Amino acid sequence: MVSASKLSKAEENARKFVPYMEKIQEVVSSVAKGSSFASHPMLVKRPVKKTGYIIIASDRGLAGAFNSNVIRKLQKDIESRHKSPDEYGIIAIGRVARDYFKARGMNVILDIVGVHDHPSFEEIRSITRKAVGMFEDETYDELYLYYTHYVNAISHQVVGQKILPLTDIAQSSKPLSYEFEPSVEEILEVLLPQYAESLIFGALLDSKASEHASRMTAMKNATDNATELINTLSLSYNRARQAAITQEITEIVGGASAISS
Repeated sequence: MVSASKLSKAEENARKFVPYMEKIQEVVSSVAKGSSFASHPMLVKRPVKKTGYIIIASDRGLAGAFNSNVIRKLQKDIESRHKSPDEYGIIAIGRVARDYFKARGMNVILDIVGVHDHPSFEEIRSITRKAVGMFEDETYDELYLYYTHYVNAISHQVVGQKILPLTDIAQSSKPLSYEFEPSVEEILEVLLPQYAESLIFGALLDSKASEHASRMTAMKNATDNATELINTLSLSYNRARQAAITQEITEIVGGASAISS
């Protein structure tokens, strides 16, 4: 019941963020495409020496396969891409992911726990700035994001996508023309980090909705299983009790018949 009430708010937050994401992607795509400012580090693909991974999980269990699915996908990708922990770093959002990777000796360089069920952008801005800053200062040459996409209350999809460098921004289908004040360079200097931060924040909202839906489903299944088990055991108990009563009656009748004869 608690997760069901939280799901409604989380789903609303994720849905409200979609128009903003669509608009900022449209603007960034149009500005970047229409400019010759291709030297910005977030738009340049450089040789990969070290890769950063952001994973969004939860702080608690009892959410079905919500945590295990996204953790398993990241671990599988890391094992297939890297031979040494020196080649990657993990930014873990959520206690479950942090504890899992640290227990296996994987390179967790930053962890964030206690994120609010309905986070605001201001609350997680420090997280997103650190992640984007690590790419800009070339700590990492590429940055991937792993989270659980919310489809509906019973359907969720694990997503692993590259968010930096921004070489694969979806091109806008609308022919847009902008006049820049100040210069394109100065605008992109502010807009590109904000866009990357918005990708992370949008994924966090999406993941929170999936978490509450998964926990609601898991608890409903647990309740249904417990109820079924109680009914089965009650039936077995009643049958055993009835058999015992029948046995006692049979013994009493048999004893009375023996006495009378």
